[in-house]
Amino acid sequence: MSSTKQTIRGMRVTVLAIAASVALAGCGRDTSDLDQYIENVHARPASEIEPIPQMRTFDRVTYEPAGRRDPFTPDRRSAGLIGLAEQATTEPPPDHDRPSEPLEEFPLDGLRMVGTLEIGGQRWGLIRDSEGIVHRVRTGNHMGSNYGRIVEISETRIELIEQVPDGTGGWRERSASMALAD
Repeated sequence: MSSTKQTIRGMRVTVLAIAASVALAGCGRDTSDLDQYIENVHARPASEIEPIPQMRTFDRVTYEPAGRRDPFTPDRRSAGLIGLAEQATTEPPPDHDRPSEPLEEFPLDGLRMVGTLEIGGQRWGLIRDSEGIVHRVRTGNHMGSNYGRIVEISETRIELIEQVPDGTGGWRERSASMALAD
């Protein structure tokens, strides 16, 4: 058994000697171009380094709320809402539980009235969306991104009531209309 161990040990030594000679053979290349480059870099004049910019300091202010308004609550007077602030908002908020209709995905100015049709005594409006699809709507349908509800359809116009935020946390209704496109 000891002769087998000596044979294996001899083979390891031989393999290590071959690996070392191969590794050293790679180190014998000409490096004169690298040495020349290093000399050129060292011969260049040193350039100036820009100074680090000065950091601006800010005065630290601690908010003392004694008798002042909450800074995270909108100031109705400075927002130009004098008069609205005193009025209690009586409009109900939009019904967010109602399933949305396809034309509510588009802002009202992205929709075009392209015609009307009458079926069984009921007038329908034809609306083209910004993707070019024509939709049929009737009184009571919703469209536009401001919860617009259609209240009247004439041959040349669709009248809507939109629900928009009033700026004080409530909602208000406003009229909108859409005329037949030329």
